[in-house]
Amino acid sequence: MLKRNVPLLITGLIGVFLIVANFFPSLSAMSEDFTVFFGIIAAMAFVLGGGSLLKVHLKKISDRNAGWAYSLIVLGTFAITLAVGLLKIGVPPNPGFPDKPWSGSVNADGTAFEWIYEYALKPLSATMFAMLAFYIASAAFRAFRAKNIEAILLLGTAFIILLGRTFAGYYLTGWIPIDGPFSGLRIEELSVYIMQVFNTAGSRAIIIGIALGIASTSLKILMGLDRSYLGGGN
Repeated sequence: MLKRNVPLLITGLIGVFLIVANFFPSLSAMSEDFTVFFGIIAAMAFVLGGGSLLKVHLKKISDRNAGWAYSLIVLGTFAITLAVGLLKIGVPPNPGFPDKPWSGSVNADGTAFEWIYEYALKPLSATMFAMLAFYIASAAFRAFRAKNIEAILLLGTAFIILLGRTFAGYYLTGWIPIDGPFSGLRIEELSVYIMQVFNTAGSRAIIIGIALGIASTSLKILMGLDRSYLGGGN
């Protein structure tokens, strides 16, 4: 019983305290001290995440499952990046502490860690996102089929937004005077109007729904109704 009730009690008390601290400035300093523990827990979560990464990929390599060579690359790059960051390889000393070689920042210009980020991670990320464009286009071609009114509206809106971001849309409606009464019918203007009005309204509705969901879930956790974080069911 104690293994389950004590974590529930700690979670409820700290959660209620942090909520109350937002309304009482005198408690704000104490609430900031609690956030330090959140950083410690997050660091422990990173360690657990790294252990899980090693476990999954080492098992895949050991069993010679399909794609085990990719797991080998993942572990190799993970080990290199971790060693470069922890050992501060190539990091110059801090000007304020020139006699301490590890006092510099790993993110400083010219360091090995910064080189990995700029010339390995960023190009690979850009490549992955560039490839996603083709998958999105293929999925949109299959999804945007004018079978009903909703699909027609979706297809038309997507078409206007797409043209509004290209030179083709500008030239198609370039004959409409930009200062005239019908300037709002220019595709680039329609695209901006849809993004600022309809898209913003839909995004705010989704955000409000997410906020309500977070609030309800938080209340369930604080009241001990949701105990899934303890490793079991409700």
